Formats: sequence, structure tokens, C-alpha cells
Amino acid sequence: MKRIILPLFLLASPVAAVQPGEILDNPVLEARARALSKNLRCLVCRNENIDSSDAQVAADLRMLVRERLMAGDTDQQVLDHIVARYGEFVLLRPTWSRGNAILWLTGPLALGAGLFLVTSLVCSSRRRTGGQPLSRDEATRLAELTRDD
Repeated sequence: MKRIILPLFLLASPVAAVQPGEILDNPVLEARARALSKNLRCLVCRNENIDSSDAQVAADLRMLVRERLMAGDTDQQVLDHIVARYGEFVLLRPTWSRGNAILWLTGPLALGAGLFLVTSLVCSSRRRTGGQPLSRDEATRLAELTRDD
């Protein structure tokens, strides 16, 4: 029974994307590389970081991060190099800039415009229906209904 369960368990466990050949000998540099890799988007797998992606482009990016760290770059220099090469899309958390401000502001502005439109439509419809005076028959009927006997 154990001979069957153990292989099934190993198949069901998640596979680490970072291959043993990619791991740096220096544990400090490897920790920095892993931290940077978790903030970089795989260009093939949408919204998955390169640290957990099995795509070849993610492996290439992981190796590029490690090469830059081995060359003595700071974390920011590594990120700047990769952004210059692949664009800001590669960052899982893009920075605020004039170029992408429209992406950050479109949602809140559209929500505000929608709320303003709904509020103005509701208020204008209430003004139109609530301002009509009662006819003579309606006033007489209302007086009869509200009279205390």
C-alpha cells in the first residue's frame, strides 16, 4: 500500500519552479534573488511571479536576476535593468507615474461618474413626480379618508 501512496503523494505535491541548477551558492544572494523573483511577473503566465512559474521565459528572467546580483547590482538596479528591458508590465506592483496614471484613476473616476449619474437621475425623477397638485376629486376623497368620525 505504501508503494502506491508515496508516488501518488509526490505527484500531487506542488513543483517548485526554481530548478536546483539555478540556485546560487551564496545564501544571501539567493534570498535576494528569491525576493526579487516574487515581485516580477511571468510574461507568459498572467499574474504569476517568475519564482513559481515553470515557463522558459520565467527561468530566463530568474537567471538574469541571479546574473545581475552576481555582478554586484543592488536590488533596485536589477529591477531597473529588467524594467528597461521588458517594460513596466513585468512588475507585479507597478509604480505610480504619469504614464500609467490613467490606469490607476480610471476605475475610481468611472465609479464616481456612475454614482453621480444615478443620483442625479433619481433626484430628477422624484422632482418630476412629486410636484403635481391633487385634482378636486382627489382632494375631496383624501379629506373623506382622513376625517375623524
